[in-house]
Amino acid sequence: MKGKKSKFHGGLMVAAVITMVSLLAGCGGNNNAPAAGSGSAAATASPEAAATAAPAADPVTVKLQLKWVPQAQFAGYFLAQDKGYYAEEGLNVEILPGGPDIVPEQQVAGGSADIGVDWVASLLTSQEQEMPLVQIAQIFQKSGLVLVSKKDAGISTPADLKGKKVGNWMGGNEFEILALFDKYKLDSNKDLNFTKQGFTMDQFLGGEIDAASAMTYNEYQVVLESGVKAEELNVIDMNDEGVAMLEDNLFANKEWLEANRETAAKFVRASLKGWADAIADPEAAVDSVMKLAEEGSTTREHQLTMMTEVAKLIQPEGFDASKMGYTDAAAFQQTADIALKFGVIKAAADVNAAYTNEIVEMAAQ
Repeated sequence: MKGKKSKFHGGLMVAAVITMVSLLAGCGGNNNAPAAGSGSAAATASPEAAATAAPAADPVTVKLQLKWVPQAQFAGYFLAQDKGYYAEEGLNVEILPGGPDIVPEQQVAGGSADIGVDWVASLLTSQEQEMPLVQIAQIFQKSGLVLVSKKDAGISTPADLKGKKVGNWMGGNEFEILALFDKYKLDSNKDLNFTKQGFTMDQFLGGEIDAASAMTYNEYQVVLESGVKAEELNVIDMNDEGVAMLEDNLFANKEWLEANRETAAKFVRASLKGWADAIADPEAAVDSVMKLAEEGSTTREHQLTMMTEVAKLIQPEGFDASKMGYTDAAAFQQTADIALKFGVIKAAADVNAAYTNEIVEMAAQ
């Protein structure tokens, strides 16, 4: 389920890189450098003369690598682009779509992108492989992963999974489920049939598996859209069970970040503004998404529902909206602990080096 695909999964790709052409133009300069003309004759000239003598600096290009193709999971970035928030910060942001063969960490570590979006467990793995990466913002504050079953399967609690056929996409998406099994002392090889699940919900809807993995903002909605009513389902939420792992984040190449901390803060500030607007106005957010989604790959209704559910992960009930983007130390540690226990990483993560809240704090100033 890598990247949480849109309603129609198989092999969706967006061929073109989405590029925002900044309204700013002119010559010379770096966005992290002092303003043009500082300490020169231009600084002491009349306002009219200064405007003529000191043209605006060229926008700084930032490449953002998404985890998957354009969908409401990433609406905040698209909306920030459409509303000119990046341009206002002097940035020219290129949003690079993801796909089944694109690993954001590899793209950022290799310099093909500056900032990436992925799940924290994936970032921890890449950091252990000595990729020069650091998390600079946590966008989703809760896990969106659930196990869904039909009530006639008799799975009211996780203990009821014993003897059942349970599906997951595997490939790095299974660790919360394994932690759930461990909590209830269920051996995934002996006590139940833990099987690979496809990227559609056909196996579940066809009765081939008893409990299916689903993201609240995507696959669970696909089940409802198929005609199954919510009251006909049982849902096991990883957050409620205390085995949740953090998902969508923003991370950067350490070397790039060292030279571009101010640029990174500007990018995060504009992105968080985009996310705040997307949560407040889902219709506008989906307008931005649908302009970029591959024709026929999804529907506006599905994306609106996705945006509504994504908002609940970014700003959960009772969450302080002013803390959007901050990495919670306890949640990050829980993710790292689960990753270690189930072999995602071989040694305990150095969480102090794995993430920083410094860029979000700079963005808030």
